[in-house]
Amino acid sequence: MNLQVIIGILIPLVGTTLGSACVLFLRGAIHPLLQRALSGFAAGVMVAASIWSLLIPALEQSEGMGTLSFLPATVGFWLGILFLLFLDHAIPHLHRNSSQAEGPKSHLARTTMLVLAVAIHNIPEGMAVGVVYAGWLSGSSTITMTGALALAIGIAIQNFPEGAIISMPLYGEGVSKRRAFLYGALSGVVEPVGAALTILAARWLIAVLPYLLSFAAGAMLYVVVEELIPDQSEGNDSDIGTILFAAGFSLMMVLDVALG
Repeated sequence: MNLQVIIGILIPLVGTTLGSACVLFLRGAIHPLLQRALSGFAAGVMVAASIWSLLIPALEQSEGMGTLSFLPATVGFWLGILFLLFLDHAIPHLHRNSSQAEGPKSHLARTTMLVLAVAIHNIPEGMAVGVVYAGWLSGSSTITMTGALALAIGIAIQNFPEGAIISMPLYGEGVSKRRAFLYGALSGVVEPVGAALTILAARWLIAVLPYLLSFAAGAMLYVVVEELIPDQSEGNDSDIGTILFAAGFSLMMVLDVALG
């Protein structure tokens, strides 16, 4: 694994860590309106990344199948959806603004389950970065190094608000600032780990790269619809979340087209 790839898969973790560090400098809990705005922005980035960086390359790589070129993207997309659905039911976790845990019953602390919820939903982002870099390493003509870098930067940008969204509410619930920062940063560790494992596995699975690309897209869109969109639409002034969704979508689209 060369230096460019190592730097690329670490970029999203930097975004999460910087976002989590907000708790060290800001006072009080995150305002609900700001949380909706941040959730909307993150959702917009993830949707655009799923389309431009993952689904479109998956379709382009399957063009040789003719009228069945949609098949790998569709199958991979649904496998990604079902994978996240499985994780949601197999791992105990607790979503923000929820009083009831999901998954199997456990005696884990509330803080631990909050972090697990974010970690679960960070897995597809790490996989997305990993599979795009794997495509570049394989010599795919539809994926460039700058395109892979654009995806890593885009996810890092949306990870910044996600880091703040996890660390600041933890502080508001009584966790110390340092521990809240640590928990927020740790929730992003799964991304470079997931990216590295995906790259290593993809070396043996280059023939099914379109499935892997769309798998990551399906998993990311599951997160958007299952958590981020409900967050941005909750309560009054939900239009701020919609506006920031459009801003995040536009930013990721510009990054992917300009750098890709």
